[in-house]
Amino acid sequence: MVYDLAGRLKANMEKVILGKGEVLDKVILGLLSAGHILLEDVPGTGKTTLAKALARSVDCGFKRVQFTPDLLPSDLTGINFFNQKEEEFVFRPGSVFTNILLADEINRATPRTQSSLLECMEERQVSVDGETYPMAAPFLVIATQNPIEIQGTFPLPEAQLDRFFMRLSMGYPEAGAELDMLSGFAAAHPLEGLAAVASGEDVTQAQKEVRLIHVSDAVKDYIVRLVRATREDEKVRLGVSPRGTLALMRAAQAHAAVRGGEYVTPEDVKAVYADVVCHRIICRGHQASASGAAAAELARQILVQNAAPTETL
Repeated sequence: MVYDLAGRLKANMEKVILGKGEVLDKVILGLLSAGHILLEDVPGTGKTTLAKALARSVDCGFKRVQFTPDLLPSDLTGINFFNQKEEEFVFRPGSVFTNILLADEINRATPRTQSSLLECMEERQVSVDGETYPMAAPFLVIATQNPIEIQGTFPLPEAQLDRFFMRLSMGYPEAGAELDMLSGFAAAHPLEGLAAVASGEDVTQAQKEVRLIHVSDAVKDYIVRLVRATREDEKVRLGVSPRGTLALMRAAQAHAAVRGGEYVTPEDVKAVYADVVCHRIICRGHQASASGAAAAELARQILVQNAAPTETL
């Protein structure tokens, strides 16, 4: 089921997002792993369109929130208001009560508002005035941010970054894909006619199947070695957290399931390693938002220096 679902989602999204098959694959991996995605790139590369294409491909709830400095935490989590007719306080759910939440330009909101996402992203619940409200399943946050512009922005703190399963970059399209875009978008935006190819229940079931993909002791040891190497390198100020270790295993399980495998191989781990760990690494002399290139190079070196196991079962 996972293999078929991933194929349907990718084929549908490729009607809108041209020439970015690898990015689509990884976004789908995040969805199947129940992991949140941070899309980081310059304006106009299709970050918001990709999130909308995924949301339209799955028949479930979707909300988009434009993050701005005046956005309040209660706008996201909800508030208790006094209903004069009923003469009692009633909870009005905020924007996070949906299945797929697009947090557009997340770094434009204040740290206080950003922090209101921490509980729902990690624990799939929201606490308001002493009451806890569970989130719907599936629940996925896709956040976008522009790493170039810094005026009027608030960089995501390490605790927030660590809750994102993967950080991905769209990049500029190749010439052929950009030419096809001019033709395909001439009459109307293809997003307008995009139909759902899966239900929320399909996604939830696929997420359960992903977690059943076998991971041998040898591959688990390989995952731990790759993660611990980020903590022990002298160039690193902050290495990958245990949450990142678990995320790496989940991503490898999803990668194996999407290719039709029944167990995780070292190649599955290598395929997702950089996307899962790089935003969790802060190199010495860098801030979290400026460690990207250095962290990517470190991840490449770690993969080269740590031999993969030959026994995978």
